[in-house]
Amino acid sequence: MSVFNSSVIYPRFLLTGFSGLESRYGLISLPIFFVYATSVAGNITILFIIRTESSLHQPMYYFLSMLALTDLGLSTTTLPTMFSVFWFHAREVSFNACLVQMYFIHVFSIIESAVLLAMAFDRFVAIREPLRYAAILTNGVVIGIGLAIAARALALVFPASFLLKRLQYHPVNILSYPFCLHQDLIKTTVSSRRVSSIYGLMVVICSMGLDSVLLLLSYVLILGTVLSIASKTERMKALNTCISHICAVLTFYTPMIGLSMIRRYGQNASPIIHVLMANVYLLVPPLMNPIVYSVKTKQIRDRILKKFKQ
Repeated sequence: MSVFNSSVIYPRFLLTGFSGLESRYGLISLPIFFVYATSVAGNITILFIIRTESSLHQPMYYFLSMLALTDLGLSTTTLPTMFSVFWFHAREVSFNACLVQMYFIHVFSIIESAVLLAMAFDRFVAIREPLRYAAILTNGVVIGIGLAIAARALALVFPASFLLKRLQYHPVNILSYPFCLHQDLIKTTVSSRRVSSIYGLMVVICSMGLDSVLLLLSYVLILGTVLSIASKTERMKALNTCISHICAVLTFYTPMIGLSMIRRYGQNASPIIHVLMANVYLLVPPLMNPIVYSVKTKQIRDRILKKFKQ
């Protein structure tokens, strides 16, 4: 009996990869490793270019640095358990380790959502008040926004971890993905999950839900400002400064919405589809953001090419 109680107090969790494809995990891990390596290299390159080029020490690029740091954090938090599953078939993870991973995955996701909103505000100020841009978005204001973004994410997710810690679980619990997510952990409980579920929903509404509404409002205001510009050339130039950011927003929110839809309406879909969508949600934004900003932002692209030529 004491062994059973100890197992319940310290439950074990088994991560899940692509069920039925275990013999091909070596091949499956290759594109995942490529995505991870490219993400890390791309985001480090962005940070290096911004750090070393004094002409890029502007609010827009400071926010881009925050985005790159967040993407590095998200990739680094997610990949260890994925590689343990795909490379070593090591599925077991302790409860505390699972909670830590879950905490940081959701923290970095919320931070990314907020950074994208801050970047939309940056574009709005640059287009609406170009002459006062530097006076409005001073270094102090940018630092304050960054600290507020981090503090909100850390504060919102911490109670979710604490609530999960208080719940009871089976001695062995099987998760749906090769990493730990709140909505997945909460399904394994044997006690009432009502409070944790409600709080999890409130976190989503107060973070990504609110951010998405404010993002949409920002672009309505940006579009209104652009349409008020008399010159067609200037209108196109103003809109062009937003292309990279729009791509980053779509890259972040499209997989997230797709994963939510699959979880909600895809009960009959193959488990492989669920795992694939979760991987896309966590791996694609850190991969695509540095690529998009390197290709679409002339200042970044020119500096990268200059470094390579040297």
